[in-house]
Amino acid sequence: MPGCQQAAVHELQILLLPCPSRHTIERWAVNLERQTSVKTDSVYKRAYNDALDIIAAVGSGNTVPTEQALSLQLGTSRTTVRKVLMALLEQGIIGGNGRSRTVSTRLKSTRKFPFYETKSVAEQVEEQFMEWISRDNAQPGTTINELELARHFGVATTVIREFLNRFQHFGLIEKKPSAGWLVKGFTLEFAMELFEIREMFELRSARAFAALPPTAPQWPRLASLKDEHIALLSKIDSHYQDFSAIDSRFHELINTARPNRFIDEFYDLITLIFHYHYQWNKHDERQRNEVAIREHLDFIEALLTRDQTMVALACSTHLASAKLTLVRSTTG
Repeated sequence: MPGCQQAAVHELQILLLPCPSRHTIERWAVNLERQTSVKTDSVYKRAYNDALDIIAAVGSGNTVPTEQALSLQLGTSRTTVRKVLMALLEQGIIGGNGRSRTVSTRLKSTRKFPFYETKSVAEQVEEQFMEWISRDNAQPGTTINELELARHFGVATTVIREFLNRFQHFGLIEKKPSAGWLVKGFTLEFAMELFEIREMFELRSARAFAALPPTAPQWPRLASLKDEHIALLSKIDSHYQDFSAIDSRFHELINTARPNRFIDEFYDLITLIFHYHYQWNKHDERQRNEVAIREHLDFIEALLTRDQTMVALACSTHLASAKLTLVRSTTG
């Protein structure tokens, strides 16, 4: 089909779509604002937030770690580190230059970038897609329309298409000729194969997390997540569905302790599948989420002790519980 005809068909498809509600338009506006603000700065913003945690652990009046040390701790390039340090200098959060940089007393009044701005567009689409499946209770056989999903998330259709093409290899969706995409169900065998990979990677990361130095940026983030878990537990009856977001961020944080670009790309989608798939079975969702929150808190306490035996036990206990929940949701 010539390009002009494709454009005409695309415009006609948009015109034929139902008029969006005010709530939908507001959601699109929020998504568009997020995508515009993130662009390619997500790596810098994540590094900036983590650098604030590192500097807070160093303490006012003490020497800021070297560029090389910060690059290793933040898991980013020295170019990004220099950009972060320049911003901190301009804001008066640190002073001096070179190896004589010190932390100022203005650190407490510094604001971090919002969490969603520290994620790339691709990462946001992954999370929004799994959230959409979970919240909208997308059952096996549900069709996925690229155009509607792009409008729903406030991104271009090419972004959605790239994600779906990559995601289909995990067996959760499939492409149907002339019929768009289709949500598939898990088989028990496939779920168990994926779970073996998750167990191996997550236990490895948990042990590495416990061995992190006291100045690592992960520790303040872990403390913050602990507070969020406690707060959610206090209102679990009315907010139990909010657990999925905290669950994802908790396991994502654990995995930052042992970064590996090849493993991470593969493991990110595996964890997203597991963190959301078992929620398709809505039976006892509130009770299951409460149990998971308490297991997370035990896991966090074990990490804070830095005792490798306690960490391995807490991690294995939580994974065993997650495995049982997954089997139940897969077998119905």
